[in-house]
Amino acid sequence: MDWLSAPCVTPNQAIAELASLRQTQLTKPPQALGDLETLAIRLAGLQAREQPSIEHVHISIFASDHGVVAEGVSAFPPAVTQQMVTNFLQGGAAISVLAKSLQAHLEIIDTGILKPLPARKGLVIQRAGAGTANSAQTEAMTPAQLQLALQAGYEATERAYASGADLFIGGEMGIGNTTPATVLYCALLKLSPNTMTGAGTGLDSAGIAHKTQVIARILQRHAACADDALAWLRCAGGFEIAALTGAYLRAGQLGLPILLDGFITTAAAVVALQVQPALKDWLLLSHASAERGHKQAIANLGLQPLLDLNLRLGEGSGAAIAVPLLQQACLLHNQMATFAEAAVAGKL
Repeated sequence: MDWLSAPCVTPNQAIAELASLRQTQLTKPPQALGDLETLAIRLAGLQAREQPSIEHVHISIFASDHGVVAEGVSAFPPAVTQQMVTNFLQGGAAISVLAKSLQAHLEIIDTGILKPLPARKGLVIQRAGAGTANSAQTEAMTPAQLQLALQAGYEATERAYASGADLFIGGEMGIGNTTPATVLYCALLKLSPNTMTGAGTGLDSAGIAHKTQVIARILQRHAACADDALAWLRCAGGFEIAALTGAYLRAGQLGLPILLDGFITTAAAVVALQVQPALKDWLLLSHASAERGHKQAIANLGLQPLLDLNLRLGEGSGAAIAVPLLQQACLLHNQMATFAEAAVAGKL
């Protein structure tokens, strides 16, 4: 896994400054378009072009199952993971509808669902196992499995980059995956399970209390991981979370902007940032998830969400919903007239 330590590309500050200058010349009061101006300037620097664009969007959804579901931490059974992957492939899921509306490339990567599906169009089979082990009882992954899952993310980003994508979105599907995600937040950001543990797919208050206890047990069992982010990733689990981590690290290394989704994808970003802090330059956050703990985590990371719509679906859906905002920011930056072009007087 030598590639993990490769540095991220440095955004082009000179281009960002030219984009910032252009914003001062457009026919509007200074900062009148608020955060849309900031987004356009930032994207210009990331894409190293004065006129940024978000035309080609690549969406990779990583799916796997979790042994920790045996601890009663989910309102849904593991079989739903495979069923939802089938729904993705048939076009019936939220992310399927959104990707189609954006004319985005959508691929589903089986990184370890319990029962594999046969090969079909739109499905990439890159399994690290038939679900992770139960992290409340043992280490969720072996070192070899962790490497396979990280590699699945690496290769997804390579496909995105080779296709000429302007933006990478990672999504996930995995019944029970809010549990390993919460463990990662607590372990790496030093946050409390009592404030970070949420309902996931719909637990009631008693279920959340039980889940909180399970997460505390996992944190205690694997305390020897200390501040080692990849060790926590391996012990807490989530083939899809590991794949997202690998995808984000490779995107930063290739200079491909990343639009984060919600609770699970941000947990993967936490791991990736521990490995490579410079990755933060390449991260855009689509929304603040309604899943308990997400707002606390993103405040800790200093990430500003584009939207806050009480979403907590996952699948990359929140990120897909935010794409038009990025597109409009680019269009305004590129197509508005300057004061000189429009023969409009500047301020006195």
